[in-house]
Amino acid sequence: MKYPRLLEPLDLGFTTIRNRSIMGSMHTGLEEMDGGFERMAAYFAERAANNIGMIITGGIAPNEESSSGGAMMSSDEEAEKHRLVTDAVHKADPDVKICMQILHPGPLAYSKNAVAPSAVKSRIAPFVPNELDKAGIQKQINDHVKCAVMAQKAGYDGVEIIGSAGYLISTFLVQKTNLREDEYGGSYENRMRFALEIVEQTRAAVGDNFILIFRIAAMDMLEGGMSWEEIITLGKALEKAGVTIISTHFTWHESAVPTIATMVPRAAFTSVTGRLRKEVNVPVITSNRINMPDVAEEVLARGDADLVSMARPLLADSAFMRKAVEGREDEINTCIACNQACLDHTFSGKLTTCLVNPRACHETILNYEPATEAKRIAVVGAGPAGLAYATVAAERGHKVSLFEASSEIGGQFNLAKTIPGKEEFYETLRYYNRMIEVHDIDLRLNTRADAETLKAEGFDQVIVSTGIKPRTPDIEGINHPKVVSYIDVITGKKPVGQKVAIIGAGGIGFDVCELISHSGPSGAVDRDVFAAEWGVDFENHPRGGVTGVEPKVAKSDREITLLQRKESRVGAGLGKTTGWTHRLTLARRGVGMMNGVEYVKIDDEGLHILQNDQPQIIEVDTIIICAGQDPLRDLYEDLEAQGLSAELIGGAYEAKELDAKAAINQASYMAAAV
Repeated sequence: MKYPRLLEPLDLGFTTIRNRSIMGSMHTGLEEMDGGFERMAAYFAERAANNIGMIITGGIAPNEESSSGGAMMSSDEEAEKHRLVTDAVHKADPDVKICMQILHPGPLAYSKNAVAPSAVKSRIAPFVPNELDKAGIQKQINDHVKCAVMAQKAGYDGVEIIGSAGYLISTFLVQKTNLREDEYGGSYENRMRFALEIVEQTRAAVGDNFILIFRIAAMDMLEGGMSWEEIITLGKALEKAGVTIISTHFTWHESAVPTIATMVPRAAFTSVTGRLRKEVNVPVITSNRINMPDVAEEVLARGDADLVSMARPLLADSAFMRKAVEGREDEINTCIACNQACLDHTFSGKLTTCLVNPRACHETILNYEPATEAKRIAVVGAGPAGLAYATVAAERGHKVSLFEASSEIGGQFNLAKTIPGKEEFYETLRYYNRMIEVHDIDLRLNTRADAETLKAEGFDQVIVSTGIKPRTPDIEGINHPKVVSYIDVITGKKPVGQKVAIIGAGGIGFDVCELISHSGPSGAVDRDVFAAEWGVDFENHPRGGVTGVEPKVAKSDREITLLQRKESRVGAGLGKTTGWTHRLTLARRGVGMMNGVEYVKIDDEGLHILQNDQPQIIEVDTIIICAGQDPLRDLYEDLEAQGLSAELIGGAYEAKELDAKAAINQASYMAAAV
C-alpha cells in the first residue's frame, strides 16, 4: 500500500472513520440558493463515492443574528432539507461520515444585529457588534446546542463547532476582543467558559455516539493573540468537556499573514498541530495547503496529526482519494491554491467553483457524458482553454488532435509557473500531460496548424484556441530600445536594467514585478523563507505566532515603479483574498506604485508621464509593457475565408484580461456539449 497512514482507519470507539482523509469545510453558496440542497447532495455524494473518509459541510448558522440571511439550522423544517444531503452521502457510501459545521460569525456577521462578547469592531467587518449581556450569552449557548440536535435529526454523523477565524467563539478567547469583567471575561479561565459550556451542553444533548469536533485557532496570526500555553489549556479543557476530535485552524480572517494562498508552502502549519497533538489524548486534525496524497502521508508519518483536512483539493478533484487508493496520483487535478473561483467567489457573494475544475458545485449541470456520435476534432492551441476542451472532448469519446506551435503544452501557464510563489502551476501541466495520454489525444507539438492542413485532414470540428498577443499601447516612442514585452522578460529573452517602469498594474504587471523584485528561494517552497517574510515564529510561538516578530523582506536591488492609467488603487482588480498579499509584498520590497497616470512619450531620458496634470520623467533603463492583450485570430479568419466552420475559445475568443478561470470554464462547457 503506497499511503499506509493516509488509508489507515481511525477507531473513535463508537464509530470508525474509514481513512485519515477529510474534506474540510467550505461554504459554497449552494447553502442559500434555490434548489441548493439538491445540488449540495450531488456535490457531496460525488466526493463520498470516491473514498473520502469524512466530510465537513460549509458553515451553517445556529440563529438569526448569526445568519445574515444565510443558511441556518434551528428547526425541524430546516433539518428536513438537510436530509437530502445526508441521505445522498450515506447512499453513495455508508462508510463515509458527514458532519455539519456550526458557524456563528459573531462580529463578522454582515448585519447590524451582529453580536460579540464586547463592542469591538473587526477591521474587516462593516458594523460594530452588539455586546452580549448574560441572557444573550445563554441564548447563544442554547442555540448552538439546538443547532447540533437539529443536525443529528437531519442525519449528520456529527458537528464541527468553529471556535476560530475571528468568529464569535474565538472573540471570547482573545483578550483584545473580550473586554468583559464578568465570569465570561478577564482571566483566561473565564474567557474559555463560553466555548466550554457550548461543548459540555452539546455533548449532553446529543449523547456519546455523535462526533463532536471543535476547531481552534492553533496559531491565530494576531498581534496579542492567543499564547501557546492558552492553546494547550483550551485543548485539554475541550477534551474534558467531551469533544471527539480537535481540529486546528490557523489565522483569523483579519490577520496580515496568508495561510492558504499559493505563495504558502505545502503543509506549512502542520508542525503546530503536531505540538498540540502531544498535549491531548483525542485525535487531532491538521489542514492548510495539503494538496497531494504524498504530502498528507508525510504529515501523518511525522506525527503532526491523526487526520488531514483537504478542502479545496476536493473541489479540484472529487476523485482525489480514489486515485490515491488506486495508485493514480499522477491523474489528480491538483488544487493550485489560486483562490480565484473558490474563496474569491465566496467572499464576493458568488457561487463557489474551481479554476481547474468547473464542475465543482455544478455537478447537476456540467457533466461529461459519452458522446452519441464520435467526431474528429482539431483543437489548435494547447493553452488552458485548448487543454480543457481537448481533454473533456476526448474523455467523452471524440477523436481529438491537439496542435501546438511550441515545444510544450501550457500556453500562458508556462509563464505563470516561473513566477515565484506560483510553482503549483507545474501540477496543472502535469495533470494535462497525463490526461493527454489517458484519453489518447493526438498531440502535435512544434506544429503550426494552418487552414489548408486542417481542411485537408477533413476534421468534423475545428476549435481555435490560439490565445492572445500582447497589446502595444499607443505611446510616442513605444519602439524605443528601453521597451520590452512582459513575455520576453518572463522567458528571459530580454535583459532587465536596474531602474524599471512597468506599464500596466493588472495581474501580469504584478507577476512581472514579483519576478524582477524577487531574490533568493521562493517562500512558497521554503517554510523558513515564508516565515521570515511574513513575520511568523514557528519555533517560539509568541502570542498569535507573530507578536513582536518583524517581517524580514529584502528590499529589491532594482528601483521599480508600477504604473496604471486607472484612478483606483493600484492592484484593486486583483483577487479579493490574495490581492492584499501581493500589494503588501511589493510595498515591503520598495516597489513604487502610481495610479492615474497618462503616458506621454518614451525617449532616452526615460518615461514621460502626467499625473494629476503634473509632468514627470521617470528615469529608467527598462520599460516593461503589461498593458493588456488582444485576441490572436489569424487562423480563425483564414478558416472563415475558406468557408470552414470553426469556434473560438479562451483568449482567442475574448482577451479582455488573461483569465484562465473563464477560459477553462468556457472550454469545458463547450466540450461537454459537442
